[in-house]
Amino acid sequence: MLDYAAFPDQRQALIYQILQENGRVICTELAVRLGVSEHTIRRDLQELCKEGVCKKVYGGAVISLPESADITVRKNINTAKKSSIAQRCARLVKSRSCIFIDTGTTNLAMAEALPAELALTVVTNSPDIAAVLLKKPLFEVIMLGGPVQRSSGGCVGPTAIAQVQDILFDQGFIGGCAMAPESGLTGFDYADCEFKKAVIKQCNETIVALTADKIPAVARYVVTASSNIDVIVVEENISKQYGTAFQAHDIRIYTV
Repeated sequence: MLDYAAFPDQRQALIYQILQENGRVICTELAVRLGVSEHTIRRDLQELCKEGVCKKVYGGAVISLPESADITVRKNINTAKKSSIAQRCARLVKSRSCIFIDTGTTNLAMAEALPAELALTVVTNSPDIAAVLLKKPLFEVIMLGGPVQRSSGGCVGPTAIAQVQDILFDQGFIGGCAMAPESGLTGFDYADCEFKKAVIKQCNETIVALTADKIPAVARYVVTASSNIDVIVVEENISKQYGTAFQAHDIRIYTV
């Protein structure tokens, strides 16, 4: 058996492999498995963080995702998975409620899946989502204003933030690039993440829909802690250990 204490390159290569397979690592578990101290593992994780492989969180590290493509590209990726998740989200919406739908391809699919017979007030920062909602005659649609960000496809600047602070939502469907129990919901664009923070403050219930490849993972900017999310809607193949970890934060998990 390889003496991992004597071969740091091989040790870090194995840690990288575990990150690829599991999405996160825990210092205490790695120390026992590799026969080294937790201090050594923390040094290894620091090196891997410098390479952009992962980001350190309390007790370990979570794999870093590559930055998302523009929304025009993402519309054509994982469409079947997003459709299934979107339909499950649509079933959570109650008639005569006021909801917010964030920009994003899964949320766009959700807007399409909402039953036209519901009487709803729907607020969005996405022109694409607003256009879909306007086809449903019983919906009152409120479009937040300001410049449209090309990467996210939504309005996320000061005008949109000011407008959203005057509305209280029964439910908010928030988009995200990555999520892990330790780091919470994270994203790649600072302005977009700041906008999401403002929306979450106005929501009685915050719902996040994610494909399984975004769990567990971490992006650059924090949107909110796991404890501030009420519901996650995700694919059924999410690892049981992550489901248990999220439930420890009082998050309800719906799988499709």
